[in-house]
Amino acid sequence: MDELLAALADPARWRLVGLLAERPRPVGVLAQLAGARQPQTTKHLQTLERAGVVISQRTGQRRIYALRSAPLRDLAASLGRLADTADQAGGPRETFDRYGLSLHAERLAAAEPGWADGRSFRFLRSLTGRPELVWRHLTETSLLARWWTPDDLRVSELVFEARPGGRIVHEYRDREDADGSDLVAGRAEGVVDDVRPGERLAYRLSPLLPDGGLAFTAHIDLGLRPTGTGTDLDVHFRITDSAVDSADFVAGIEIGFGQSLDKLAATLAADAHDSDHDTDTRSTK
Repeated sequence: MDELLAALADPARWRLVGLLAERPRPVGVLAQLAGARQPQTTKHLQTLERAGVVISQRTGQRRIYALRSAPLRDLAASLGRLADTADQAGGPRETFDRYGLSLHAERLAAAEPGWADGRSFRFLRSLTGRPELVWRHLTETSLLARWWTPDDLRVSELVFEARPGGRIVHEYRDREDADGSDLVAGRAEGVVDDVRPGERLAYRLSPLLPDGGLAFTAHIDLGLRPTGTGTDLDVHFRITDSAVDSADFVAGIEIGFGQSLDKLAATLAADAHDSDHDTDTRSTK
């Protein structure tokens, strides 16, 4: 595939492919139609032949070239699969496009300090697991690290002191940046305000701008309510102290924080499934 792509990438060779798609042709005629010298045309055709996209045979004093359609169809199918993956509903590209639209709107709105103050978001999730278990995932760093970033990010530093006045640090990088050589994707620092185990958790968290200043302060209030199947989580997210340069951060709140909560729900559901499976396995022994 790589050799085929390299062969087709040259405009002169692509022109020859187009001519051969119409019908097989000899080298001399191809050179005339392509407006090139015959030695150059011969070299291009040999490259295409090595890549498997054309074949040739000698007829008398002439060598006739013809196009092989199968490699092109295979390439088209591969490209189609790539496009389908990129366009899948709810996939990363859709999220990227949604963020782009939000980013444009927020940058237009960010005219002066305090521009986003009072902006609020609400997130509701029905979670598997009792409030005590959900609480652990909200406050214990080893469990927080499993869900407290969107899918394309990973936690690189995490501090969460689950007590009034406790310190919070949340730093994250690209998920595929295994050795930390890429730039930090984001960092936020904050403080815990209220702790009622299994019931309510409130804290303030401020994303940092590249220069170290605060983008804004997020006042996050999480309420837990037991249900017959687990726990309802009600999250209120309110902005104060918004800087002009915070537009990029504000644009990602609804998408990014929502994705993180979706990861929390998936993590709890997976753990519950694994626990049930282990119980069933032990009961059959």
